[in-house]
Amino acid sequence: MVALLGAGSATAAVDWSKIEGQNIVLLYPATLSWEMLLTQAEHSGADKFRDGRTCRQCHDGEESNSGGLLVADKKSEPLAIPGKPGSITATVKTAHDGENIYIQLAVDAGKQPDAGMDKDFETKVAFMFDDGKVNEAANGGCWIACHDNMAKMPSGGEGDITKYLMRSRAKMARSGGAELKSADELQKIRDAGQYLEYWQARLNPGAAPNVVDGTVLEKRAETQSAVATAEATQVDGKWVVTLARKMAVGAPYKAFQAGTTYTVGFAVHAGHSAQRFHYVSLEKTLVIDKGKADFVARSNNR
Repeated sequence: MVALLGAGSATAAVDWSKIEGQNIVLLYPATLSWEMLLTQAEHSGADKFRDGRTCRQCHDGEESNSGGLLVADKKSEPLAIPGKPGSITATVKTAHDGENIYIQLAVDAGKQPDAGMDKDFETKVAFMFDDGKVNEAANGGCWIACHDNMAKMPSGGEGDITKYLMRSRAKMARSGGAELKSADELQKIRDAGQYLEYWQARLNPGAAPNVVDGTVLEKRAETQSAVATAEATQVDGKWVVTLARKMAVGAPYKAFQAGTTYTVGFAVHAGHSAQRFHYVSLEKTLVIDKGKADFVARSNNR
């Protein structure tokens, strides 16, 4: 088994065999959007969700069943990929060495049909997170950035609208927000840290991962030169991907530090899929060294 290193990748000074992994299920979300979650006629839990209930409080443990229903329902998925599984499994491990933080995702996507959407990469693995400055992230996880008017969504069609946060829009409509706030207003939001950060490793068997990172506010924006790095191995179709970056690198990147609870989410594009045709986790939590969370990244695992 050979580790494939992305450009600038730092070799993880971590003994992963000593770290217990947490198993998660990622589901296929079809066209389930932030607007749908808030609409009682389409989501029976909308009222509770508006009152502060989280996705996990109602649906933790139901990911496999929910994904199976969504991928097969013609109303939920009008652009079905024949043979697409409704969910996949993954094991997550986290660690840090005082300077860098490491997020490892071991994922088995099973038998995937070739969607033929992304001609360049077979698989993409992403990690997205908030540091407590986007309050709704703790309730809705990745769904806060998914809207009806995005590309390939009901109101988006063949458009090019990417993930975004509603706080970047002048007003909210059932079909999503189209009108942006002014440049000055958006800058104030950025200055307050009210955006998400993401890292993504783009994968092909036998090739080094291609890594991008960036932010989500008025759109999904890649930074000019990624500071996140990746290592990847593939054995019998199962990918083990370790994403990493320095814990503090300055704006627009968020700092990783003890005492902060991060809301995190994972996404996997499999079978040459693209845009919304991915698998996503429900909202999870991460802390550094100690605390109550799904993942605790400790420094004593070297």
